Amino acid sequence: MNRHQGGKPEPVEGIVEYKSLLRDVIDRRPSGTRRRLAEAIGKNPSFVSQITNPAYPTPIPAGDVEAILELCHFSPEERTRFLEAYANAHPRRVGGRRSRPAVRSLTLKVPDLGAVGRNVEFDRAVQDFVTRLGRLMDDT
Repeated sequence: MNRHQGGKPEPVEGIVEYKSLLRDVIDRRPSGTRRRLAEAIGKNPSFVSQITNPAYPTPIPAGDVEAILELCHFSPEERTRFLEAYANAHPRRVGGRRSRPAVRSLTLKVPDLGAVGRNVEFDRAVQDFVTRLGRLMDDT
C-alpha cells in the first residue's frame, strides 16, 4: 500500500485495477484516442500515458473521470467496474468528483516558421499556454 498526503494507506491494487481497465478500453479504440483524451482533460500526452499505465502509481484526478469515461466510450459494464475500482482505490475522492466543463476546438491561423522543428515548438507553446489558462479557470 502507498501512503497519500493524509498519511493513510491508499490501495495500490485498486489503482492497478482501474488503470488496467482503462488501458484495455483505450487499446480497443482508434489511434489518436490518447491524444484526444489529453486535449479533453487539458493535460499533456505524457500525463495520459501515466494514468493509463498500471505500473505508474499516478492516480486519475477525480475531476477527469467523467471526461475519460465519456471520451473512451466505456460499455455500461466497464463503466460500473471502473467506477467501483476507482471508489475502492480512492474512497474520499469519489464524493467530491466534479465534471469538467465541455471543451471545444478552436482553429487558428498561425505563421509558418519555415522549419518543421520550429513549427512543432510553436504549436506546443500555444497548446501549453491554453492548458495553463484552462488550469486557471479550474482554480476559480
